[in-house]
Amino acid sequence: MPVSGASSSIPRRGFGLYVHWPFCVSKCPYCDFNSHVRASIDTARWHVAYQAELAHYAAAGIGAGEKITSVFFGGGTPSLMPPETVAGILEAARWHWGFADDVEITLEANPNSAEAGKFADFAAAGVNRLSIGVQSFDEAVLKFLGRAHGAAEARHAIAAAQKAVPRYSFDLIYARPGQTAEAWRTELEDAIKLAGDHLSLYTLTIEPNTGFAGAVARGALSPMADDDQAALYDLTQEIMEQAGRPAYEISNHARPGGESRHNLVYWRSGQYLGLGPGAHARLQTAQGWLAIQNRRKPEAWLEQVEGQGEGRESATPVSSAERAEEALMMGLRLAEGVYAKNFHAACGLDLDTVIPPARSAPLEAAGLLIRTPEKIVATKDGRAVLDGLLAKLLA
Repeated sequence: MPVSGASSSIPRRGFGLYVHWPFCVSKCPYCDFNSHVRASIDTARWHVAYQAELAHYAAAGIGAGEKITSVFFGGGTPSLMPPETVAGILEAARWHWGFADDVEITLEANPNSAEAGKFADFAAAGVNRLSIGVQSFDEAVLKFLGRAHGAAEARHAIAAAQKAVPRYSFDLIYARPGQTAEAWRTELEDAIKLAGDHLSLYTLTIEPNTGFAGAVARGALSPMADDDQAALYDLTQEIMEQAGRPAYEISNHARPGGESRHNLVYWRSGQYLGLGPGAHARLQTAQGWLAIQNRRKPEAWLEQVEGQGEGRESATPVSSAERAEEALMMGLRLAEGVYAKNFHAACGLDLDTVIPPARSAPLEAAGLLIRTPEKIVATKDGRAVLDGLLAKLLA
């Protein structure tokens, strides 16, 4: 995915569109995303509002001259969206900006049978990649995680995705309380047999204000010890490399070419527009970079869009120094690292100025960092301790 007119070794940063559907059937105890349960949804109003917010940003000149390289429908549970709403958003986005020839259009989906039955309709609407929230193929684990689907439904959804779209991925959660290395090896090796070119593998984290956080506070749940989590992480890397899907980012694994192009927009500090409640954006304007956050409450966002054409809660200028820090924090998650040319394009600063060679030298000597004239890369060991590595780089 090279930048047009650039060396083939410099990856494209891209221009992404994120669409947030905030509704779920139920709230999972580990989830801290902006998701809400509602008895009824006026989908016609939402259909119109998404297109209104798109038109607002297009009229403001955002992304002028760019073509959209990726679209991502996230949530919440976007597979609850009417396929005609997905089609309408895509049609409007194509009309306002145009799509790159290799545009990736991803929709997150739950494996419930009713939602999997809509996969072909989503494909007809323009979706060409599905990301399925499987989380586990074990019935007891699914119950523990508060999932509304069973293991058989998960397998059925993967089979339906294989038929509906050219590319698909699914998520698993590991490092659960009491999980052993042997059990995880068996679970992961079985999952690989069902996998396409991409798998997302997340350690269970206890986020504030979630059901699991309350259980930990009450003493009803004990998270896995950090050392045990680290051992499972190392085992995961070993298994996935042997399976031909090495980590291209801390929690994401793919065959070469199978990476999530939309997530690469974030990690490569590209420009992206966010629609819907709680969505974020990083936009390049004539005055510089702008960070936008939309109103989180669905009803507040909807009413504001209907009155003003957009649902933003805040729009904050991002300085070159802040943008540089973001580029390093995101880019060093990637196995490819941070390219000096892309870094300069993202923040207007030189990588050697922000991170002087003398500062990175001790980290290189410790085997945590690799530095060349072209880029800076966190090694596998460096990515495992990325927070500490960044603290030293940005000191």
